[in-house]
Amino acid sequence: MTETSELDDSFHVFDTTLRDGAQREGINLTVADKLAIARHLDDFGVGFIEGGWPGANPRDTEFFARALKEIDFKHAQLVAFGATRRAGGRASEDPQVKALLDSGAPVITLVAKSHDRHVELALRTTLEENLEMVRDTVSHLREQGRRVFVDCEHFFDGYRANPEYVKSVVRTAAEAGADVVILCDTNGGMLPAQVQAVVSTVLADTGARLGIHAQDDTGCAVANTLAAVDAGATHVQCTANGYGERVGNSNLFPVVAALELKYGKKVLPDGALREMTRISHAIAEVVNLTPSTHQPYVGVSAFAHKAGLHASAIKVDPDLYQHIDPEQVGNTMRMLVSDMAGRASIELKGKELGVDLGGDRELIGRVVERVKERELKGYTYEAADASFELLLREEVAGKPLRYFSTESWRAIVEDRPDGSHANEATVKLWAKSERIVATAEGNGPVNALDRALRVALERIYPQLAKMELVDYKVRILEGKHGTNSTTRVLISTTDGAGEWSTVGVAENVIAASWQALEDAYTYGLLRAGVEPAE
Repeated sequence: MTETSELDDSFHVFDTTLRDGAQREGINLTVADKLAIARHLDDFGVGFIEGGWPGANPRDTEFFARALKEIDFKHAQLVAFGATRRAGGRASEDPQVKALLDSGAPVITLVAKSHDRHVELALRTTLEENLEMVRDTVSHLREQGRRVFVDCEHFFDGYRANPEYVKSVVRTAAEAGADVVILCDTNGGMLPAQVQAVVSTVLADTGARLGIHAQDDTGCAVANTLAAVDAGATHVQCTANGYGERVGNSNLFPVVAALELKYGKKVLPDGALREMTRISHAIAEVVNLTPSTHQPYVGVSAFAHKAGLHASAIKVDPDLYQHIDPEQVGNTMRMLVSDMAGRASIELKGKELGVDLGGDRELIGRVVERVKERELKGYTYEAADASFELLLREEVAGKPLRYFSTESWRAIVEDRPDGSHANEATVKLWAKSERIVATAEGNGPVNALDRALRVALERIYPQLAKMELVDYKVRILEGKHGTNSTTRVLISTTDGAGEWSTVGVAENVIAASWQALEDAYTYGLLRAGVEPAE
């Protein structure tokens, strides 16, 4: 591990994704996962990365041993998490405290009880002994050359019950050498005004440097974190994408974006904020959770505009309906095309897709009307950019964009006596004046059609070999006759370098799927730069 470059130490961004964030239901991180996330967080430029509780489980112990050897930290310092020594003992003899030192982490966060009832019922000791546990453990770690932060667990609930005692815990930790004392809303039940009032009072009464750790049970974790900053806290604890126990923790990304862009605080290295969207999505991939599309700043919908009124204003000045330039956080503005679209939406979307409509009001009007007509039938273009681009290019050219034409297709599902099913599809196509008939089997009728289409066209269009169907969604729309209801199919396809979505609508799910498949491969060939056959 090399010496890290330091930002101004007067304000800390502290990430606890690897410890508190890993407690989210559905997250189960391997050591390799934790190392990968730590690298992403260091690239982003957070000041501190809490890696876990060494000694509590073999995985966290191994993580610290490997992280300090394998990661060349450029911005962050690695933090080990643990508890104060046991009641009635000595910190210098406590095996759990020794494990914290053995981790090699330069910074240690101690969790300490601050709620009097927790001290008496959970620790089963006296209030005075709890203070001595804090004092002894902090002092010992400081004597061993470690920087120490103290998390006051259940601080805000304890403040309601016994404000003088929780403040005595803060004073004891600070006097023993803790650099920061963190006020933890462990149950997540606080509201911003309450947090601001408590932090202001504790800061005035103790003089300690304070931090904030907020859970999101009221949906206010980010607001509570910023309220604490307003009251004088100079250390914020967060997790990537708000991961954490129950409903999660204060989300690192909107907190950092607010500090940099709204408060004017320099908390990241130069240029790091523009990497925020990439980092958010990369960490989501590591934990194997789909990135939230509507997450502030970094979600794909964070700067997406659907209403025609918005589009008209954005055409004049994007800032009229956007609180920041999305490029500041590595995101992009998107125009959604729907039956709510007006002329400005279509023109801006065309520009986004690289199709110059040249201000042609008649052409734009035709596109608007066609979109509205098709959405009335069940099509949706806000989730199928590729199908919309094909529609747009068709209107511009005055004819469909074709690489092949379909003579017929069929899909057969055979129910076998042993309970299994066989799926076979046959397609008959014309491509470059050649009639092609191809048959293929698949694990379902749509998969069989997809394979048959590939078999038919790959010889003529070898670019199709790189394309792969990666997602398939079916929705039954409101219908008149039960199983005769209209079906909408959305297909996502990739060529390894990018991904696109197409839509099909029909009363028959297989027919709707075929429409979406045709669009998917047509768009893929367009994307590959292949000249249309017709």
